Amino acid sequence: MLLYSEEEEVYAERLELAEGRISELLEELCEKLGKRENLPDRREAFLRYFRCQFSFCNVCLKLNKYLRSGNGVQDSLEELRELNRGLYEEILPENYDTSWSNPAVCQKELGEYGQFLCVLAAEMRAQIAACYERRAQELVIRQELLLEVYGSFESAFEEGLEGPETEELQEILYWYVSDYSEVVAKRRVRGQVDPAEDFCTKIVMEADLSDDRFLYAYGEYVTEQEERMADYLRGLPEEKIQLIADTYTEGYRIGFVLGRKDLSKKKTVNIRYHLGFERIIRAAVKNFEKMGLKPVIYRQAVSILEGKGINRIGVYGAAANKQFDYDHKEDIGLVLDKRLVNRKLELLKNSFESNKERAYVHAGPAVMEIFGEADFTPENKEAAVKLSEKQQKLSVEYASGAGQITNEYIKGEERSFTIIAFPVPDIGERFEEIFDETIRINTLDYDLYRDIQQKIIDTLDEAVYCIIKGMGANRTNMKVMLHRLTDKAHQTNFENCVADVNIPVGEVFTSPQLSGTEGTLHVTKVFLNELRYENLELIFRDGMVTDYRCTNFETEEENKKLVKDTVLFHHDSLPLGEFAIGTNTTAYMAAKRLQIEEKLPILIAEKMGPHFAVGDTCYSHAEDVAVYNPDGKEIIARDNERSLVRKEHPEQAYFNCHTDITIPYDELGEVSAVREDGSVVVIIEEGRFVLPGCEALNEPLLSGQ
Repeated sequence: MLLYSEEEEVYAERLELAEGRISELLEELCEKLGKRENLPDRREAFLRYFRCQFSFCNVCLKLNKYLRSGNGVQDSLEELRELNRGLYEEILPENYDTSWSNPAVCQKELGEYGQFLCVLAAEMRAQIAACYERRAQELVIRQELLLEVYGSFESAFEEGLEGPETEELQEILYWYVSDYSEVVAKRRVRGQVDPAEDFCTKIVMEADLSDDRFLYAYGEYVTEQEERMADYLRGLPEEKIQLIADTYTEGYRIGFVLGRKDLSKKKTVNIRYHLGFERIIRAAVKNFEKMGLKPVIYRQAVSILEGKGINRIGVYGAAANKQFDYDHKEDIGLVLDKRLVNRKLELLKNSFESNKERAYVHAGPAVMEIFGEADFTPENKEAAVKLSEKQQKLSVEYASGAGQITNEYIKGEERSFTIIAFPVPDIGERFEEIFDETIRINTLDYDLYRDIQQKIIDTLDEAVYCIIKGMGANRTNMKVMLHRLTDKAHQTNFENCVADVNIPVGEVFTSPQLSGTEGTLHVTKVFLNELRYENLELIFRDGMVTDYRCTNFETEEENKKLVKDTVLFHHDSLPLGEFAIGTNTTAYMAAKRLQIEEKLPILIAEKMGPHFAVGDTCYSHAEDVAVYNPDGKEIIARDNERSLVRKEHPEQAYFNCHTDITIPYDELGEVSAVREDGSVVVIIEEGRFVLPGCEALNEPLLSGQ
């Protein structure tokens, strides 16, 4: 007997109808393709395309029944592996050159219809998550979308045409996105604030973590890496697991304390992690429960309805194919217009309004990132959907509006967060050593760093601006203006960042004054948001990006597009939202010794040298909340000239992005503080701390430890 809730019954009936029609069409298509000598070449390609999509739908229909029947709980690990691979097989790298989800394949085979049908094929893959989460409506809407599109082609074929008008297909997709964004908006907001949305939570807290079969309960792609990660954590002593969990959750708690925010008013925390880390997450959930917080855990976005992109936010498994993700990051460009932006913002607002009581008591995210995955450099495909210049502006408009709505209900001045990162087995043969070293880095001496960093801050607070220069191949030459302190006894420009919201310890940071901030920021290589950039360079004038480039691709046009899409997030320009000096030389030397510099996430890398963030300040949406350092001084540099317009023009104040770019010590020539009288105090010279009182930071650099 299949289990459907009362509200799902109508969708169960629609699924039966879709199943019957899909079964008929599969039979018809196989018969027509069996007589292919009577088919025009292009017609055959269309039939092969639809046969593939209907076959996948058929697999999902069977999967839905199987999961709802409860039979799958007895499957062996090998059976679950086989099922999981089968669901993702078509888009795996070894099969992608013949996949209908590959824009280049669709363009070659299907001509002017290729782009649309490739997007449709990618959207069909969202059925996997719908099956596992028992969301009958989200399964049936995709099946009906495919049937409607096929009906358009079938009608055109009957009239002797090669296919329907492309405008007709765009209209179908437009109304699919417009109509069903409401369904997904409600679900995504509930998943963010309502602990009753507990699909992932139940796996974490109730599954048998001694058996790798639990990894396959999500429906995410699972590889040997996720199994190895779970197995490794399974073998760690309980005290080490608890140490990791305590570091993670205590950082979250301290974030509220230092921000002088009342955690006792909050009831939920959003936990984000990669599959395989469940043993730590279970311990963390128990810690959060002691703080009065229940977990809300949601899956990464998998559909055009959710704003799927290349950033994986939520719970996620292995990336079946990062090129697939990159190819489809702008699929919304087929239908994005002003009307759709307004519609989606209205739906988001309504969804939050329906959940406002839960939203008001949501405390913010606790994120466990990973690093060490295989390198990925994207290939730009002409056939992939790309946002037009007008659509890029609309995308920015939506992100700004969505940020304002979210902040209205989950108030920035009342929430906090924490982020910690750990390696995964793909990092190499020294994984276990690297994991232990990461624990050491994440638990360094709080007091030692606090006191040394205070000496750096005291020097910086005497300065009008800072000079940062690269050395060797690094062409950085930046002048960063600081806010003027009117009461130096009680005010400071820089936050003394120890292990709270950003773990590990090791930075002092500020929101610079934009006016007068200028120069060139350059790094020879850097990984940002899982992408590698070669010779990333940003030019600033009055604190705003005026030009940008990298050398990933052969043409300047491709390189500029990559930076604009993935660093500027479609904005024409971004402000310098943060300047920081990283002090974690222990992490830096560990990375060099273990040869993992290029594998580290920005969370750790930003502590390994000065870094600059483009986008919003670190105090975005919470600028009016007083923040204090451990010495009691208030950090007054919470605004810049752009964020100051937030009360009159909030849509102009925030950019809803913040990307850190670090200059490693071995590319760093100088960091100096320049006083009003023109005198200069050098803090770092040729990769070494030369400011008196900071000698301990050089010990790892000199000892190699």
